[in-house]
Amino acid sequence: MSYRMRQIAAAFVLLTLYGGVGSAHAQRLDSNTVPSHYDLAFDVDLAQARFSGVETIAVDLKAPSRRIVLHALDLQFQDVTIEAQGQTQRASTTLDGPTETAALVTARPIPAGPARIHVRFTGILNDKLRGFYLSKANNRRYAVTQLESTDARRAFPCFDEPAYKATFSVSLTIDAADTAIANGQLLWDAPGPGAGRHTLVFTETAKMSSYLVAMAIGDFQCVSGQADATPIRICATPDKHELGQVALDAAKQILTFYNRYYSVKYPFGKLDVVAVPDFAAGAMENTGAIFYREVDLLADSRTASVASMKRIWEVLAHEMAHQWFGDLVTMRWWDDLWLNEGFATWMEKRPMIALKPEWKVELDEVGDTHVAMSLDSLASTRSIHTTVETPAEIEGSFDRIAYEKGASVMRMIEGYVGADVFRTGVNAYLEKHAYGNATSEDFWRAMTAASGKPVDRILPTFVNQPGVPLVNVAQSCSGGTTTLTLVTQRFLTSTAAPIPRNPLWQLPICVKTPTGATTCQVVSDQRATISLPASSCAPWAFINAGATGYYRTAYAPEILRAMNADIAARFTDAERLTLVGDEWALVSLGTHSIAEYMTLVSGFVKERASGVLDEIAGRLAHAHAYLTTTASREAFERRVRQQFGSLLFDELTFGAAPDEDDDRRALRATVIELVGVTGNDPSVSTTAQIALERSMRGGTPLDATAADAIVRVAAITGDAGLWGRLLDASKSATSPAEQYRDLYALPMFRDPALVDRGLNLALTPELRSQDTASFLGRFLRNSTARPRAWAFIKQHWDAILPKISISLGDVRLVESLGAFCDPAARDDVRSFFAAHQLPAATRALDQTLERINNCIALKDRQSPALTAWLLAQDR
Repeated sequence: MSYRMRQIAAAFVLLTLYGGVGSAHAQRLDSNTVPSHYDLAFDVDLAQARFSGVETIAVDLKAPSRRIVLHALDLQFQDVTIEAQGQTQRASTTLDGPTETAALVTARPIPAGPARIHVRFTGILNDKLRGFYLSKANNRRYAVTQLESTDARRAFPCFDEPAYKATFSVSLTIDAADTAIANGQLLWDAPGPGAGRHTLVFTETAKMSSYLVAMAIGDFQCVSGQADATPIRICATPDKHELGQVALDAAKQILTFYNRYYSVKYPFGKLDVVAVPDFAAGAMENTGAIFYREVDLLADSRTASVASMKRIWEVLAHEMAHQWFGDLVTMRWWDDLWLNEGFATWMEKRPMIALKPEWKVELDEVGDTHVAMSLDSLASTRSIHTTVETPAEIEGSFDRIAYEKGASVMRMIEGYVGADVFRTGVNAYLEKHAYGNATSEDFWRAMTAASGKPVDRILPTFVNQPGVPLVNVAQSCSGGTTTLTLVTQRFLTSTAAPIPRNPLWQLPICVKTPTGATTCQVVSDQRATISLPASSCAPWAFINAGATGYYRTAYAPEILRAMNADIAARFTDAERLTLVGDEWALVSLGTHSIAEYMTLVSGFVKERASGVLDEIAGRLAHAHAYLTTTASREAFERRVRQQFGSLLFDELTFGAAPDEDDDRRALRATVIELVGVTGNDPSVSTTAQIALERSMRGGTPLDATAADAIVRVAAITGDAGLWGRLLDASKSATSPAEQYRDLYALPMFRDPALVDRGLNLALTPELRSQDTASFLGRFLRNSTARPRAWAFIKQHWDAILPKISISLGDVRLVESLGAFCDPAARDDVRSFFAAHQLPAATRALDQTLERINNCIALKDRQSPALTAWLLAQDR
């Protein structure tokens, strides 16, 4: 998330809530009371789904006060006393639901200085997958925490803001047959109190924010190892814990890499990574105890696809990077969340680039940048740094601006200052703010000091204002000197009213010429020129060398024609991906025709980098779905089959060769879906169904990396028998990846009766709440199922809402409605959510409606041009 709630000073002694109790926007605490340590003792009753707690908070009061306000939600206070200067007095408690706070009031003023707050409280292990909640698997119960961003207050009374860092000592009294995992290392384990119970006591944590507290209780089992003397455990339910070996091997390598990259070695003593049966987020970076959704952590090394292996490495690297960026150094307030999430998203690729070069992760980075720019090109986008006031606003800002744009901006700065200098700046920042809090300004000051370059001028223009720069490039030559003329404007695809002015960016532009020489400079003006020193005129100049820039480019036609001759020999995979991505963006903008894009794609027939072809495949799928008509669709499909069919059938085939590298396996998966779905090739569909049925009967197993694509292609034309077998397979799968592969194939079916059967699963306990939004979203992306799915969602909204109101599920579902592309659906979506408001999804709804409008405009502009181009190819 990325927003800042304005802190308002409290009046002396009595007033501690700005705006008064009851204001929905007044949820920041005053600064008079500062916690330093929590003693937390929980007694957890899984059978009754409840817990009780005894808590002591060591605090310091800056001024005398009769009133201390802290956060609490869905908790019952049994007894509160406050001890200071040798005297103890009972405090009355007033709970305020709208502000999620509790006011503790004493008869006499509590003196300034140290004090201790003693609280006895009780709570319910809820079914909301947030706070301290109940998870179920294998006919038994588990208790788990998920406290980011503002849900620690659901587990224990606390000062639930990231700036209030403290140490935590936790003990857990639980059933004797169960174990527990927490942030600290297990200090001792003793029987009782009471029969059939035992108490586990954990070491005191490092200083950290309340949202990073972690507790997991159940019959978890672990596989163990270590890296640089740090113990590492990968834990899961007993039936799945052996599937943690892939993650254990990855975690050891990643931790070793990070200990070499950072000047501060891993600071938290041990690292536990826990797969939780019900977990709303992908993973959560609790200090020393990372919690995970099972599918993102567990895999069978014998059958795991390249995509699954990459996903495990990526999410592990992301959450482990947070142990430094987020846990060791934490943003002061949620408006600077990008310091956590943007950095972790950037950092997650570094171990894989170094240790798994065959995965070509640098292309994933470019893909992340394109995803961010797609969102950031909307009029309804936001800046990385955005003011926020409520928990709903905080939750709603965990988006691609915080993650992918934040990471892309980091990567651009690294490309500009150099990798070694960037690392020096990172470490200076971490060393200065370790165990404390920091702001965006702190980061760019550190990077400026390390590099001697104007990072403190560049970063604010990307962090504090929204939007994507578009750089228009013209080129001339005189006297052997090549001159580039650059004109920058905001790239805005929206059909909404134009912005009143073009913002200015400080753009680090790195120019590459055919000689391979690269020069970088910061462009500060809307119109600028760059002279390239050379003895002869360069035929072309590419202004995004290394593909690290966060901007779109529009080259004059003659430059593009000159580049085409060298695109295979002189451009990296990442640079080619950037070129083709920018060309599609210009089609969306309306300045280039889809005909130009289709001509460009024709030149990629020999493309063998899976990441590049995957980008092209995605755009062709979009054109097929939205820009073809009844008259042109068959010609478009035939064009796709002609261009890519031979690559599939003659070169790749459906089965992997023993000596194939991972990228070639990924290429096969991309082409199967491209030719089978977008190309509507019946032979691919038939081959996929035969291969799938054979593997399900115990015959030749599917190639793990191509399996997802094969299952999806087979499902599109599948019958009720296949639907049932896939559902059964999803229930019996031993690997989470296989379970979700089969489950998420169900929304691909086109038979209306099977669409209805799939939709009705969302109303049953068979579909976990954590999966509901993703499952329904897949129906909305299926053009055949989309109208039925939307009608179903509206009809059953009251039953669906509780299942999606967890960890951005409502936001994700609203985003999926952006697959509509017609005015009637747009107006219906707007009307429905006017009557059924989702506070966390307010911005997502604006963006969804804008995307639908953009799609309508794109279809109106480009559909005739695509039809004309296809007719010209057939002449």
